[in-house]
Amino acid sequence: MSTIEQRHHDLLASLQAAAGRQGQRLPRLLAVSKFQPVAAIAALRDAGQRAFGENYVQEAMAKQRELADRDIEWHLIGHLQTNKAREAARHFDWVQSVDRQRLVDALTRERPADLPPLNVLVQVNVDDETSKSGCRIDEAEALCSAIATHPNLRLRGLMAIPAPHPDLEVRRTAFRRMRALFDQLKVAHPGMDTLSLGMSDDAELAIAEGSTMVRIGTALFGQRENRSHSDH
Repeated sequence: MSTIEQRHHDLLASLQAAAGRQGQRLPRLLAVSKFQPVAAIAALRDAGQRAFGENYVQEAMAKQRELADRDIEWHLIGHLQTNKAREAARHFDWVQSVDRQRLVDALTRERPADLPPLNVLVQVNVDDETSKSGCRIDEAEALCSAIATHPNLRLRGLMAIPAPHPDLEVRRTAFRRMRALFDQLKVAHPGMDTLSLGMSDDAELAIAEGSTMVRIGTALFGQRENRSHSDH
């Protein structure tokens, strides 16, 4: 078993154990492959991982061309500028970072009719950080309702990136606010099934608070080289 296969195996076992301890269902694992080489993604796909998350449209499209023979579910998890909505709508299966009405309008306009509905998560800026993308908590309901009116978009749920506070109990509070919002919105939108919360350093905490999808990069691929990127 290769190193990346071993990491994948160990991570799934860790997530399963965490879910079992909390009496929760095993969340979906999204492999965050930003800045990772195609060979590493291919190896992880061969190990059974199907869903991969990318932050940048152009980087993802280059990888998609090289991995066209693999059955991969591509998620956009980075901030999406409206002028890149055309590429995102045509080349991704999920967009997890929808946070404004203009983006909803652009994605529904650009999603090709011959593709399945685009799976969409509303990104919520749960801690009201000025440096973070995401709508305010009180804006989420209107965005969800807008998405639900478009047949070529499929509202799947919510995503958040809480502030990386060193006190995990502070992060727990943010996760609980997201779970409460998810449960509230699910009454009007029963098709919602995804609460995307938790990363490498707080996945177990997110699972305890009801996350159904965790976004893991470092624990799968190892430490990533820090790079600047112009494609936001």
